[in-house]
Amino acid sequence: MTDVTCILSAIEQGDSSAAEQLLPLVYDELRAMAAAKMSRERPGQTLQATALVHEAYLRLVGDGELPSWKTRAHFFGAAAEAMRRILIEQARRKLRLRHGGTGKRVDLDVEFLEDGDRDTRMVALDEALKLLEIDQPVIAQVVKLRYFVGLTIAETAAALDIPVRTINRHWAYAKARLYRELQPSEE
Repeated sequence: MTDVTCILSAIEQGDSSAAEQLLPLVYDELRAMAAAKMSRERPGQTLQATALVHEAYLRLVGDGELPSWKTRAHFFGAAAEAMRRILIEQARRKLRLRHGGTGKRVDLDVEFLEDGDRDTRMVALDEALKLLEIDQPVIAQVVKLRYFVGLTIAETAAALDIPVRTINRHWAYAKARLYRELQPSEE
């Protein structure tokens, strides 16, 4: 049993000091996952990888109630979900009218280099992912780990304890389904 698994077991048994021991063990992995995700965000992002890790960790263990994670994969799945929710909340916040709504910031020197509609797409992806989660929860988890956390196919397979070939099939299915659901309707 790994150190992380032992600490998770201690947390499940009610040891409140075990939660303090968990962060140093998983921090580097969580930071790498967050950095990979944030590297795919557009330039000028106000949320940094370190802040994403800290916010996700606080959501996981900060409410005073000790969660019960069964395995390392379960913990990292919960971390991926927390990071996803933080990024979705940030995208929704940016879309609100008082935060600029769908208005676009334009530099006077440079034309648009990208469509600037990433926040709208992020919210649409979240809605499509919720629908996928109803029908195919494991495939939705693969999307969360691959897209929102930035894990490779092999890392996702290890985190979910599923064969790499199955992860490849799930990932291909998820991309096709989400692509179809995110296409504008032809009315």
